[in-house]
Amino acid sequence: MAKGVKVAVVGTVFAVMVGGAGYGAYNLLSAVDGGSSAKGPAPVKTGPPSGEEVKETSKAFFAAWEKGEASVAAGLTNNAGVAGPLFTAYGTEAHISGVRITPGTITGATVPYRVDATVSYGSVSKPLTYSTSLTVVRGVTTGRALVDWKPAVVHPALTSATDTLVTGDSGAPPIEAVDRDGKVLTAEKYPSLGSTLDALRQKYAAQAGGTPGVELVVKHAQGDLPDKTLVTLAEGRAGKVETTLSASVQAAAETAVKRYPESSVVAVQPSTGDILAIANNTANGFNSAVSGARPPGSTMKIVTAATLIDSGLTTANGPAPCPDTAMWEGQTFHNITNMKPDEGASLSSSFARSCNTAFIKYADDLSDDSLTREAQEKFGIGRGDWKIGIASVDGEVPAVSGPDKAANLIGQGKVQLNPLNMASVTATAKTGTFRQPVLVPVSFDRRTLATAQGLSDSTSQQLRAMMRRTAVSGTAAGVMAGLGGGNIGAKTGSAETDGNATSDSWFTAYRGDVAAAAMVQSGGHGVDAAGPIVVSVLKAG
Repeated sequence: MAKGVKVAVVGTVFAVMVGGAGYGAYNLLSAVDGGSSAKGPAPVKTGPPSGEEVKETSKAFFAAWEKGEASVAAGLTNNAGVAGPLFTAYGTEAHISGVRITPGTITGATVPYRVDATVSYGSVSKPLTYSTSLTVVRGVTTGRALVDWKPAVVHPALTSATDTLVTGDSGAPPIEAVDRDGKVLTAEKYPSLGSTLDALRQKYAAQAGGTPGVELVVKHAQGDLPDKTLVTLAEGRAGKVETTLSASVQAAAETAVKRYPESSVVAVQPSTGDILAIANNTANGFNSAVSGARPPGSTMKIVTAATLIDSGLTTANGPAPCPDTAMWEGQTFHNITNMKPDEGASLSSSFARSCNTAFIKYADDLSDDSLTREAQEKFGIGRGDWKIGIASVDGEVPAVSGPDKAANLIGQGKVQLNPLNMASVTATAKTGTFRQPVLVPVSFDRRTLATAQGLSDSTSQQLRAMMRRTAVSGTAAGVMAGLGGGNIGAKTGSAETDGNATSDSWFTAYRGDVAAAAMVQSGGHGVDAAGPIVVSVLKAG
């Protein structure tokens, strides 16, 4: 923002909100509360608000909002001290006026609604329309029916208590992001790229040479989160930012993630490290594809298998018995339901079947940091030094002891990765060379990329053989069948996470010179949700 534009932070104490809104507000609140008896204070109500209370509270809330009565609207929530500054900033900093609210059909205590308003700055005005919802709850101490306060009540793009709305000269000029072939990439055409494009603008706008415009934005108190543009009142001149993305692969990824809530996928080119697609379908717009961190389940067995081979403990055709259960440090590990034990199994067989116990049995033979060193030194994972072009998380494979040491081997425990990390792991396994993934070509800003040792020819060849077996006749065979039997490889995974009845679905695979990985929260087995996403992307690649 240009100088002179104040940002009203939501957490600021706003005395009039806390102290009360005067006689008019008292009458309005009394009407909602039902007033008080001449014989003394009415007893505090308990239980869920009635249908009539939901209707009357939301009606009073909308009326105050439309009139610009910030203190009254805030007083009808269960957190007036926090809601007040945001409602004040709605008019004074965001310059939003002429608010008209149209309620939808009430369902229980939830009221959906559409907001139609006008954003003005200087002599320029633009319409603003969006939809969101609120929930009416019973006040804990007062017993009154109140709006349950969340920033999204004001606008769905407000996801944090420190978010606010501001209109003014944009701090960063707009950018025109283009793919590897010069095709323009916009959030309108590729919706899940929105957060990626915002991040590119934040980092490269000044360097790209554009000029600022006038915008209504969501401003985050955290400096690492880019502003999100909601309305452009005056266009600035866009500077061009080149990316490694492929419009065709991105389009396929966008379509694929729409099929599963809370899903994300990344595709990379193993021969170069270029990122071809980043797509997310997350409720809060979080870029989990590159910034998430969750246990990757059995897809981690790619790194674990490499660790076993490089440590000289076994080979792809060497022993990796698959018993029913395996015990480590007092914890019993199991395989998936109905997996038959095979005491004579090879590593390749146990990998293709995704036998957990075969890998757990080697925990005794590995040091606490064996997996960590393999991940960091050979795959470039978990060192915090990737520079893809926007902020990203490059995984965590910590050295641990106890039950977590064994759990790490099968992608549980303390291991935390995202689809970007796993797509890179697969690319490294496929080529034997670690190439740090890049979204913006190094030639654009001359930044230094991360490096790692990579894999020996022998280890890489064995990983390719095991991943091909998994894709052709193992756990991934069904979903990979449509890709033919050429240069393909895959690994399935499912990860149990605390508090979720259904495991996260993970899947990673390569075909030719494209590697992709996907994760679907609570998606089940790898082939159930993440697998179809990856296959769709590989077909486009």
